[in-house]
Amino acid sequence: MATCPKCHYVRAVHDGHLHPGICPACGIAYEKWRAQKIVQPVEDVFFEEGFIEEEGEGGISLFSRFMEVPERVEPVVFWGRAFTWCALLAWAIYFSSHGVDFEIILGSFLHNINLAFHEFGHVFFAPFGDFMMILGGSLFQVLLPLVLMFVFVFYQQDNFGASVMLWWCGQSFVDVAPYIRDGLYRGLPLVGGGGEESHDWGNLLTMLDAVESAPRYGNISFGIGCMIMFLSLA
Repeated sequence: MATCPKCHYVRAVHDGHLHPGICPACGIAYEKWRAQKIVQPVEDVFFEEGFIEEEGEGGISLFSRFMEVPERVEPVVFWGRAFTWCALLAWAIYFSSHGVDFEIILGSFLHNINLAFHEFGHVFFAPFGDFMMILGGSLFQVLLPLVLMFVFVFYQQDNFGASVMLWWCGQSFVDVAPYIRDGLYRGLPLVGGGGEESHDWGNLLTMLDAVESAPRYGNISFGIGCMIMFLSLA
């Protein structure tokens, strides 16, 4: 009698009505399960070393979710993704090599996209008080790509799309950096022609008694953004 390589169930005589290649107990296909164990040795090491838990009856591990790759990708899709990856790499190098240069960062068309979500963030966080309303613009433009990343992973099962969203999150941190640095001087032009009193980070850092640290916080945001962009590509 056949023995299941996963749950070690031994087929009995009364299992004769079931397909001989399927385990009556756990339902796996013997040959496919063995093949998967052969082609995924790295994941097996993680299981054996206890870094992640083996999938249970309800689903697969978080690690597996993020490391899934499709069994087959159409050539057009593959080369489209390859081109996108190269473009994002070039863009990441371009941003990171210029430092916190507001003309480079705010001159990118991505800034206009981020700006729309930034302004919506003020409205979204308005019910949570003045501080959160002011912070909400920058916070929303950074969090939105992260939310979309999880949507791509868990609902679309598209880890490439998720990596693009993670790249966007990093770029949003870079996009915010000049605004944070300008909190000390309040010199950047604002949406709607608002004056110095409308400067988000000037007001936030004043509330925190940390205006003098604006350049340092801007550099930190820029550094985080660059790391996330290159991490997403990796």
